[in-house]
Amino acid sequence: MTNLKHVMFRSLKRNLDFEQLRTLLSSVFALKEKEGALTFLVDLPGTKLKDNAEWADRRRIAAEWYTTLAKHLDKLPFDGIMLYSYDNVGTNNNDLPSEMVLAAHATHGSSWMTGEIVSLEGILEITSVVLAPTELSATAPLKNLARKFHFRGATLPGFSRRMIPALTMDYEKVNERVMQFKLRLDRANAADIILLADGVEYRCALDLRHRTSHASGGLIRDLGTVANLPSGEAYIVPYEGENPGDKSNTSGVLPVQFDDEIVVYRLDNNRAVEVLTKGKQSERERATLREEPAYGNIAELGVGVLGEWGVTAVGSILLDEKLGLHIAFGRSEHFGGITGPTSFRNPANVVHIDRVYVPTSQPKIEVAEVLLKYEDGSAEVIMKHGKYVA
Repeated sequence: MTNLKHVMFRSLKRNLDFEQLRTLLSSVFALKEKEGALTFLVDLPGTKLKDNAEWADRRRIAAEWYTTLAKHLDKLPFDGIMLYSYDNVGTNNNDLPSEMVLAAHATHGSSWMTGEIVSLEGILEITSVVLAPTELSATAPLKNLARKFHFRGATLPGFSRRMIPALTMDYEKVNERVMQFKLRLDRANAADIILLADGVEYRCALDLRHRTSHASGGLIRDLGTVANLPSGEAYIVPYEGENPGDKSNTSGVLPVQFDDEIVVYRLDNNRAVEVLTKGKQSERERATLREEPAYGNIAELGVGVLGEWGVTAVGSILLDEKLGLHIAFGRSEHFGGITGPTSFRNPANVVHIDRVYVPTSQPKIEVAEVLLKYEDGSAEVIMKHGKYVA
């Protein structure tokens, strides 16, 4: 394990105060009169991934939250607050290590630093609420673990101080808007998407049959539930063709901007099976698909709503995906799909990665239209020229 110097307790900039943190926790998790532990998880730089300034500050943010809450533990329903660190797992949404380092621990009347190594199962058995402000997303593994250990959890991969105002939003109202889109996605059996990339029109159809959508509106109140914070999206896993004799209808072409280059994928049976473009990024993506076909699985169609509240992109998928349309590649089983770690040839390549279609993330690509087709034969345009119309 990497030593504890990577978990820094020096405050650099403003953060939420205790009352704001208590309001956030109470609102998001609907805290009961008595709770088990509140557990913070942070990942550490190492040989798989080197440190960077925002990552270092994210560890400071977690430590500041821990310190602020620990000072006022008598005003909270938790029987303890713990901060654990672990070596990063190399890719977004890869499985977590089986052991972690207890960096700090507070119980009523005391708070102390430690270096004890604790099993992940041991941690989660006594935990009511998990907060994971990490560099690499821990959403997929924590979703799976929550079903077993019955905690509630919020993952904050890539969180930065620029996102702190989004933690003070009225998530009751955000959740109401998210639920409007969840109901639409539950009724839909297909989504037809038209994207304009450098003025060229690209069309793809996502098969939404045999699936139930999910709401991540900032209210994480049910046992066994994990979602992102900041929150504000409805999402669904496209049908992956797992039923015998029933191929997925997801097909077409999908452009994604990498730096200044537009990479265009051909989709078939819910997978990106070919890269149609040329260029440095196209060659890299072509090689990735060849090495790891599961990377090309179309794992999620997401509809983010925070843009309607005037929230703007900060350059991190955690927040940016909540602003508008996004489509993810890779792992899907944590959302109800069938593509999981064993679907990948190399465990180090397990990934779930969102491609966010908002101007600040992919300025060369415009969402011309998103049309949902419903089981009763009707259809509804929910987005046109990058704006929701439903």
